[in-house]
Amino acid sequence: MSIRSRAHRSKLAVLLLVVAGASALSGCGKEAAKPAPAAAPARDASQVKVDAELLKRIQVAPVVPVEIQEYFRVAGSVQVDEDRVARIGSSVTGRITDAPGALGLNVRSGQTLATLDSAELAAAQRNFLKAGLDLELVQRAVERARLLVNADVIGSAELQRRENEQFSAEAELRTARGNLLLLGMSGLAIERLENTRAISPVISITSKLSGTVIERRVTVGQVVQPADLLFTVADLSQVWVVSEVPEEQAYAVRMGDAVEVEIPALRDRRLSGKVTFIGNTVNPETRTITVRTVLANDDRSIKPSMLATMSIREPMRRALAVPAGAAVRDGNRDHLFVQVRPDLFQLRPVTLGPESNNGLRPVLAGITGGEKVVVDGAFHLNNERNRQ
Repeated sequence: MSIRSRAHRSKLAVLLLVVAGASALSGCGKEAAKPAPAAAPARDASQVKVDAELLKRIQVAPVVPVEIQEYFRVAGSVQVDEDRVARIGSSVTGRITDAPGALGLNVRSGQTLATLDSAELAAAQRNFLKAGLDLELVQRAVERARLLVNADVIGSAELQRRENEQFSAEAELRTARGNLLLLGMSGLAIERLENTRAISPVISITSKLSGTVIERRVTVGQVVQPADLLFTVADLSQVWVVSEVPEEQAYAVRMGDAVEVEIPALRDRRLSGKVTFIGNTVNPETRTITVRTVLANDDRSIKPSMLATMSIREPMRRALAVPAGAAVRDGNRDHLFVQVRPDLFQLRPVTLGPESNNGLRPVLAGITGGEKVVVDGAFHLNNERNRQ
């Protein structure tokens, strides 16, 4: 074979190798450019799929309207009935000479709680007696003037002047009498002063109602002023129980709602009443509203400042409701497990009212009537959701 023929064959072999290499590289590139398999969709964290074993441990029921009576419990305390309390002081400046009104004493209306000696009262009595004497003198002068007018000794102008003086003297006496009443003297005592003309600087501080002395701020020898509070007397045959209801629960309280009160100091004695007062404002510091009920206390066993628990109950009504145990707290909100299909459940946020007397909680928002929810076993289902 010639040299030229061998060279031609060598070039042809090299060319075939280059073409084969290019084809191999091209095939590799196509295999590398193949798209990766698509990623699985992210699982919904609010959903949980259950197996047959877990399904046996839960109970599902549709949400339907039922008869419920909402109630909730709030802490409170016993207080005196402010409509049956008298805060008593002195109507005149003076020094206490006796104080028989002891703390805890049961007193009658008009009973003496303390006596005091008052120079101010003595001065007012002198002014009253002087005004009476002045009036008597003026009245005699008017009588004489009338006789003189009839005898044509003086003119009618002089009689009119003396009658004007009588009118002024009568006004002075009425003012002096009114001052004695303001200083605490009774009408009977003023009449006795007018008849005997005996000035007495001693005055009694008396109870304004029948009840119990629950506060005393006076001692013998103490000088008191009209603005000083000396005694507080309360009729404890009826007391208040006052509670502060959080503003988010205030919607459930209505005037006349039934109330059950428990007082631990009386061995959890239960008493019944009704809501008699609901505050019109919210306390900005505690975010609560004042609610009050009235309790009879004929045996005086309920004492002011005793701690109490108030259970407020609304009238019966129909509403969508679920068992209290169906609710799951998550993220500071109530949730229910709603059945999506037989083996799949979804945790849905809802708004529920307070627990009612039969263990149900009304559904305020988040669920419509007829939807199926887990009413028993929600705790196990939530554990399974967290595990998945």
